Amino acid sequence: MIMIPDSTAAGSDRFGLGWRRELAVGILSNLDRIDVVEVMADDFFDAPRRERRSLRTLAAQTSVVLHGVSLGVASAAPVETERLDKIARLCAEVEPQFWSEHLAFVRGGGIEIGHLTAPPRTLATVEGAAANLNRARSIVGAAPLVENIATLIDPPGSDRDEVTWISEILATSDCPMLLDLHNLYANGLNFGADPMEALAQLPMDRVAAVHLAGGRWIGASGARRLLDDHLHDVPEPIYDLLAEVGARAPYPVTVILERDGRYPPIETLLDQLERARRSLAAGRARRATRTDRGAA
Repeated sequence: MIMIPDSTAAGSDRFGLGWRRELAVGILSNLDRIDVVEVMADDFFDAPRRERRSLRTLAAQTSVVLHGVSLGVASAAPVETERLDKIARLCAEVEPQFWSEHLAFVRGGGIEIGHLTAPPRTLATVEGAAANLNRARSIVGAAPLVENIATLIDPPGSDRDEVTWISEILATSDCPMLLDLHNLYANGLNFGADPMEALAQLPMDRVAAVHLAGGRWIGASGARRLLDDHLHDVPEPIYDLLAEVGARAPYPVTVILERDGRYPPIETLLDQLERARRSLAAGRARRATRTDRGAA
C-alpha cells in the first residue's frame, strides 16, 4: 500500500537522495546514513523485468518514493489514461511510501514539449489540474504530492501569482505538496519576489516533502536568470529556506537532495544531506521554542 503522508501521522523528518545509476554504489554502501531514496518513475515504466526486479529489491532494503515527470497534470487537457495506468502498475509493484508529480504541462495537441513548462496561472489551469489529480487519485489509488516548478519565463496570460495558483490547486485537489526550495528560490530571484516571503504564504500544513538542488546563472548581465539545473551544490540560501520550513511546517517532512550530473564524491552529497538535517533541526527548535512560550 502507498503510504501518502498524513497531516495527522506521527513520525520524524527523513532525509534521502535521488537514485541515479552513477550514485548507485555510493547509495547502497551508505544506507545507514540515508532514510529514503527517490526513484524517477518514468525510467521504469517500460523497463525490462530485470530492472523492475532490481527496483523491488531496493524497496525491500530502504524506503522508496517514486517521482514522475511526464504526466503534465497542470493543464486544461486530461492526462492520458495510459500514463496513469503505468504509474499505477509501478506503484503496485514497488509499494512506495508516496509518489509525486510536477505542476507543469508537457504536451499539447499531441505534441511533446520535452520540458516541464509553467502554464498560464489561471482558473482554467487550476480546475484542469484538480481534475487531473482527482483522476490520478482514482486510477493509482492515492493522490500524488505535487511539486512547484522553476521557470525562466513568467507565464504569459496569468492572472494569479505563483503562490496563489499553487495554493488554489492544493485546496481544490486536496493533495499534499512537494516543495522544491531551489525552484521557489530561482523563481523569486528571476522575477523580483522574496523567496522567504513566498514560503511564508504557502500552506505549510500541506508540505509533506522537500526537494533541494543547485543551479547556475545564465544570460548576459542585466538579463540574467537563475537556471535550476541539478548540476551544482545546494547554495546556502536554500538551507536558510529549509530552516524556515522546519519552523513553519507542523508535520514531518521528507527531504530529498537532487543531483542529475557532474556528480561529486558520494561523501560530498552525504555532507550536504547532513547540512540539511542541521538546518531543518534548527528550524524545528525555533518552532518548539515558540510553542513552549505559547503554552506558558
